[in-house]
Amino acid sequence: MDKTPYEKVGLTRGEYESIVNILGRQPNNLELNLYGVMWSEHCSYKNSKPVLRMFPTSGDRVLQGPGENAGIVDIGDNLAVVMKIESHNHPSAVEPYQGAATGAGGIIRDIFTMGARPVALLNSLRFGELNNDRTKYLFEKVVAGIGGYGNCIGIPTVGGEVYFNDCYKGNPLVNAMCVGIINHKDIKKGTASGAGNAVMIVGASTGRDGMGGASFASTELSQESQENRSAVQVGDPFMEKLLLEACLELFNTGCVIGVQDLGAAGLTSASCETASRGNSGMDIDVDLVPRRETGMIPVEVMISESQERMLVIVEKGREEEVTGIFEKWGLHSSVIGRVTDDGMLTIRDKGQVVARVPAKSLAEQAPVYQREHREPAYLEQLKVLDMAGLDVPGDMNNVLNRLLSSTSIASKEWVYRQYDHMVRTSTAVVPGSDAAVIRIRGTNMAIALTTDCNSRYCYLNPGVGGAIAIAEAARNLVCSGARPLAVTDGLNFGNPEKPEVFWQFRQAVSGMSEACRVLDTPVIGGNVSFYNETATDAVFPTPVVGMVGLIQNTDCITTQAFKDQGDIIVLLGENKEEIGGSEYLKVVHDMERGSVPQLDLESEKRLQDCCLELIESRMVKSAHDCSEGGMAVALAESCISGNIGASVGFESCFRKDFLLFGETQSRILVSVEKDRLDELKEIARRMGVPAMELGQVGGEKLEIAVAGKKEIGLDVAEMESNWRGAIKCIME
Repeated sequence: MDKTPYEKVGLTRGEYESIVNILGRQPNNLELNLYGVMWSEHCSYKNSKPVLRMFPTSGDRVLQGPGENAGIVDIGDNLAVVMKIESHNHPSAVEPYQGAATGAGGIIRDIFTMGARPVALLNSLRFGELNNDRTKYLFEKVVAGIGGYGNCIGIPTVGGEVYFNDCYKGNPLVNAMCVGIINHKDIKKGTASGAGNAVMIVGASTGRDGMGGASFASTELSQESQENRSAVQVGDPFMEKLLLEACLELFNTGCVIGVQDLGAAGLTSASCETASRGNSGMDIDVDLVPRRETGMIPVEVMISESQERMLVIVEKGREEEVTGIFEKWGLHSSVIGRVTDDGMLTIRDKGQVVARVPAKSLAEQAPVYQREHREPAYLEQLKVLDMAGLDVPGDMNNVLNRLLSSTSIASKEWVYRQYDHMVRTSTAVVPGSDAAVIRIRGTNMAIALTTDCNSRYCYLNPGVGGAIAIAEAARNLVCSGARPLAVTDGLNFGNPEKPEVFWQFRQAVSGMSEACRVLDTPVIGGNVSFYNETATDAVFPTPVVGMVGLIQNTDCITTQAFKDQGDIIVLLGENKEEIGGSEYLKVVHDMERGSVPQLDLESEKRLQDCCLELIESRMVKSAHDCSEGGMAVALAESCISGNIGASVGFESCFRKDFLLFGETQSRILVSVEKDRLDELKEIARRMGVPAMELGQVGGEKLEIAVAGKKEIGLDVAEMESNWRGAIKCIME
């Protein structure tokens, strides 16, 4: 059956009738396309808005919360961090190089649109298992796209995460995060105000690439959609570098009223969103938009998602200043219209009105749905785990080596070696530790950055899994010496119209929200990506957490690497007999089931505060979070990073494999000089945190004894070879 005109642009009959009511008439084809892109899930969040209200979004340090191009958090000295994460999942599944590259380009623009200079990129990537050519192709091209764009524009890619699971085989996830630094006085907003002020489009010319990208991202992937390469933008990082510098120079003139990136939905979203925020209107002529293709009709100009373009609202009479700056940088700049006071978005073509709709109706009045939600039937079955029926492996050395070479735990050096993580020379801690660290020039401060999410936990228990994602991100920052400040999230889920998927989404956001409140990490922005599924499979719920923390003194920067012979290794927190949802269970027993680790948020808060106090007292020489792979993997990673061995022992009534490889939360491994051990224990006791002396640093092996019997004895060089070579051997 042929689709109706409104169905072709992704609207339902009810939505179409709402548009008719708003306009008092039937929309023409251009107007219908405007509503199609702006009322898509990607732009309107019509399925997620009620749930997102659970997040805490304010705090003493929050300067800008959700609703702008990026969030802003104060770090003192009149400086602030600007941060945002966004997904580019569907484009990366169809055209992985350009999909990933333009994901990086778009998130960079979100940062300098706020007036900030971008200083770092991170990412969170999910693929199927690396056992087929299609997945390897996607992995290779996505990494190349991220590296190609970031390296060319000169912004270091300093951290991230990569996981592999066949739930992502048909629908990889590519989330890009960018962070910038700004002085409070330089903050810009995406607001159009002041009737008569000029509306200018600057940067690259407009083509047909990215047509309908917002709608494309708001449906499930199918064979038809995977062939829709016209919905994928094409990026030019050299052009973006020029645009970045030109915009920052322009902002210094003081003539800019507002600025907005032309991202999803292109000129349509930029015009109606800026007008809506400013309670104003806008009158623009598409014939004045610089184009690189002939014969483009108004609807193509309005919904094109060509990259490296910005909409700038400029004080009337100062347009030539803008033109002069952009001509100097070799970029287009054109006055395409004026701000009005009538609240309408009026679109002309050669002076003739071709569309006229209320700006707020596009930007703010999309329908909001209260979706049905129902616990998935699979959960009851997967909660059951017969732990007594699991064989205890006879060779723990073999188990540790298998975990270290598991693609989700193994070194991601093959990935980050393709990224320039030292450009701008501010990177203090490079990829491979708990978090990346960037020095703030002109100060003695630094910021720590991370992205985190254990999606298997979220599959087995989305509420607890969401809370753990927040807690682990904060724990990673703390292990680097930083006090966690704020969150930007990338919420990746399947089709929200399915009650089971929407239940996962609600539960995950609820768990994340509770953790954010206890750990004092408000959510200041982010992205929701639904419809991450094919006809046969949905991805695991994957609420990626991007988090930033502040290191007040660069002397407190800490890494996971063991440092010196004779240092004492201490476990902060306590071990429990928890193995459900672990990497050990998947790799060794081929199971993804069981109860995920418990999380006591108050205990987590005490642990993090204790670790920070120890670091700020200059007592701790290394700190490392215990996460995937458990205690044995955490010890191995600290040995490998420090190129030194360790000897530890446990007295425990737990099963030895559960003790060594269980993923109990709220645990941090620290090392300390022997003569400060008593001081450490006293601080931990005062703060109500268990502190267990495990052994000491030294030698060339990692030796672990349980109940007096040596269970693991591996050369650090052997572990390193397995850990570093796993992905490289597959990809090269």
